[in-house]
This record gives sequence, C-alpha cells and structure tokens, in this order.
Amino acid sequence: MSQNVLVVASIQQDRVKRSTFEALARARSVARETDGVIEACVVHPDAASFAPELHRHGASVVHVISSDAVEPHVNAPVVAALERIIAETGPRIVVFPSTEAVKDVLGALAVRTGAAVLPDVSSFGVDGSEVVAERPVMAAKKIADTRTDADLVLVSVRSGSYEAEESPVDGSINEIDFSFDTSSLSQTLRDIVRPAGDTVDLSEARVVVAAGRGVRDEQGKRLVEELAGVFDAGIGASRAVVESGLFPASAQIGQTGKVVSPDLYFAVGISGAIQHVAGMSNSRVIVAINKDGDAPIFDIATYGLVGDLYDILPPLIEGLRNAV
Repeated sequence: MSQNVLVVASIQQDRVKRSTFEALARARSVARETDGVIEACVVHPDAASFAPELHRHGASVVHVISSDAVEPHVNAPVVAALERIIAETGPRIVVFPSTEAVKDVLGALAVRTGAAVLPDVSSFGVDGSEVVAERPVMAAKKIADTRTDADLVLVSVRSGSYEAEESPVDGSINEIDFSFDTSSLSQTLRDIVRPAGDTVDLSEARVVVAAGRGVRDEQGKRLVEELAGVFDAGIGASRAVVESGLFPASAQIGQTGKVVSPDLYFAVGISGAIQHVAGMSNSRVIVAINKDGDAPIFDIATYGLVGDLYDILPPLIEGLRNAV
C-alpha cells in the first residue's frame, strides 16, 4: 500500500527551520519503503520563496498558499489553509515538526479533517496498513508504542529525532488558491516581540548549555554564557533557576518547558530530576558538571565532571577556546 507523505514546513523569522528538513528526511524513507510520494507545503505570505530549499531536501512538489491572512500565531486561517491543502493533495500521512505553533493547530485540524493524531513522537513509520510511532511518556521514562489504521494521520516529530540530509530533486511548485475572511477572527495579532540580544533558538541549536540550581548568581550565569559563546550555543535552564530569576522562562527546558535534542548538551549544576530530563534525554552527547557525584544526571551523562562548576568552568572555557 503506497503511503503519500506531506511535510508541513515550519517557518521562523523568514527561514525554514532545520526540524522541517529532519521531517523530510524521515518522510523520504517512509515514502520509499511504501512506493509513496513525498511532497511539502508552505503556508506563509511569501510561501513560494521557500520552495528551493524544500526541493533540495527531497520534496518533489511544494504546495504553497501565499496569503497575508496566514500570519504566525493566528490559528484559524492557518488551520483552514492546511485543510485546503490536504483536501487537494490527498496524503495518507501529514508530518509536522513538533513546535509550539503546531501544538496549537493539530487538534483543530484533526477535527476538521477527521484525522488521527500522533503528537510529539520520536520516531514514526509504516507497518502494513498502520502508521506506527514511538512517543516518550511519563517524563521520558517510558516509550509509548502507538499505531493507527486511519485513512489520514497527522504526525508531529520532535526536533533532533532524525538527521537532516539533502536529497536534491527537480521539483515543482503548486500554488493553491485560498481566501479567508479575517473579519471573522476573534483574535488579532498586534505585534511579535523578539527576545533582546542575539539569542539562539533552543529547538534549533546543535549545542545547548543548560544551567541548574548550582548556578546561584550572576557570576555563574556569566560562566554559562561564556561557555555557550564558545560554541554559539543555545542557553537553557532548569525550572528552579528560571524561578530564581537568573534566566528567562523562554530558556526553561523540561517537562513544563522546551524539549531539545542537540548534538551536545552541557548540564551545568543540574541534578537530573526527571522533570528536567524529560526535556533533554534525546541529546546525543551529554556532559554533566555537578559537585554531587551521586546526582542522577550522571546516570544519563556521556561524560561527567564532578566538582564545583565555579572551579571547573573557567579552565574548561579557556581550553575549549584554544581548541575550537
């Protein structure tokens, strides 16, 4: 049974997020295994401009809806546009990068299309007539094996679950007509406020430096920022240190924060509570720095440094600067 796969591109600050290319890489494998077709779609005021990148990552056709009505963070027109694309293209599987924006639209889109939803999965594929997926649950201590034989399945995939690999094709663009009465909206986007300074998107960062309760003051914060600067890394934090006021809520990683899957994760002064581990356990290499050698973080760490972070970080930063 062929499985046509449609990947919905995630656009942030006028660029395609890497997680879209990761989703395309997996979609290519699924389509190849089932003699299906892989396509992509973009819902954005300047949608067609992103097609070349999607062709470069294997999308044979890029369906675009270019409308000023489909602004980020205003869900109703985005849901309506995606419903229109799905109706025209008829995929079996629709794949989304798992982002906050996607979480907002998945439920409404499922209701309007009658689709089954497999959200926030770490892997997915096809087994006979069923779409199957694995999803971390219970603070990532267990993996749920979920499956459905629905005619239409919406899947959102965690960032970092697959490698983003190019597979260029000579693709085409299909422009789809779309209109939406914005006067019917109950919400209006007034402004998008960006974080101050040069910040790295945690969900896209290949290296993340995360601070825990052991980072107790501005000196510790500066050390974390210096370490992050060596790698142009994203800066994260545990809930405890966010609540202390040292780091903003946007930096929080964990069960009640963001989920990250970088190639390299520095856990600085983080004990390893399951609530935090739920947000970073899929990191490829974990370096833990903690003065408590029995801290749970060392159970999942690739490398561990036992000692006071205020003593360890200065020479570590200097050595890395000389090596990088």
